[in-house]
Amino acid sequence: MRLHRGYALATIVLLIVEIGIALFVRDRIVRPYVGDTLAVILVYTGLRAVTRLSVPAAALTAFAIAVLIEFGQYFHVLDHIGLGENRLARTVLGSGFDLHDFIAYAAGALIAYAVDYRRASRAPAGTRTRRPSSDSSSTI
Repeated sequence: MRLHRGYALATIVLLIVEIGIALFVRDRIVRPYVGDTLAVILVYTGLRAVTRLSVPAAALTAFAIAVLIEFGQYFHVLDHIGLGENRLARTVLGSGFDLHDFIAYAAGALIAYAVDYRRASRAPAGTRTRRPSSDSSSTI
């Protein structure tokens, strides 16, 4: 397994932001939509931190994970596995199915893809295909 420190740091920052949103924001825009968009970006950066997935593969995987979790909400998976009353599980995995969430998930995947693709395309010539140097990643 590899650890890419830049993505790991981004994951930690996004996790802190998401926890702040979950604990302190009670509105109809930021918590449900911005939070869901950031959640997909969080999963994306987490995937890129520990895998060698390409930009498109990581974006699609993050989107797919969000979709699976949303369908888990539709089928009340937390209730079926005995975690329906667990506040942490309901906060992390959600508790209510909403078709509008798919828009937020797609937006998160597209934002992650676009930002990372643009960052990669701005890298100096010849650096995009080489393995990252030890100062930006390490092997675990």
